[in-house]
Amino acid sequence: MHRRSLIRSGAFGCLALLPACQNREEIHANALTPASSVVSQRVMQTRRFDTRNDTLLLQAAVGVLQDLGFVIEESRAQAGLVTGTKMRDATEAGQVAGQLLLVLLAAAARTQHRVVMDRDQTIRAQVVVRAAPDRSGMLARATFQRVVRNTDGQVSRLETIEDTELYQGFFDQLAQSSFLTSHEI
Repeated sequence: MHRRSLIRSGAFGCLALLPACQNREEIHANALTPASSVVSQRVMQTRRFDTRNDTLLLQAAVGVLQDLGFVIEESRAQAGLVTGTKMRDATEAGQVAGQLLLVLLAAAARTQHRVVMDRDQTIRAQVVVRAAPDRSGMLARATFQRVVRNTDGQVSRLETIEDTELYQGFFDQLAQSSFLTSHEI
């Protein structure tokens, strides 16, 4: 009798695990499929150019980044890579107003409030240039990230910038610059 209850328990245990196995199979099937947000982000960050000259496109990218105020930190022509950074103020009016309100509330409660808010940010740009899969042109992928530091010198935010207008503006300038560079204007 003890043996029958063991077999039943085992059978129910296996049946209970079937959905888990099915979910695992679904997970494995979808593991290499990027989420739609990743795909749309990659589309926003990538532009095709009708040139086969990766060096000229990379030179144009360096020029655009410098025009946008970036200091070029690294450029590897063989790898098709250029990176640059720029420092900017990160103070936001909403944060200042919020901190002021907290100071006033703390004063009314006869306590103190230590003011901590965003102070500065480092914006990092990276451009990678490579041949298009069909070898008829080049692909340029740009990513912009920022590291925001607060008044204590701690990192308060680290994020990839997902502003469509930023990428559109960058690629428009890159298209103009690559045209001018390729025609030596």
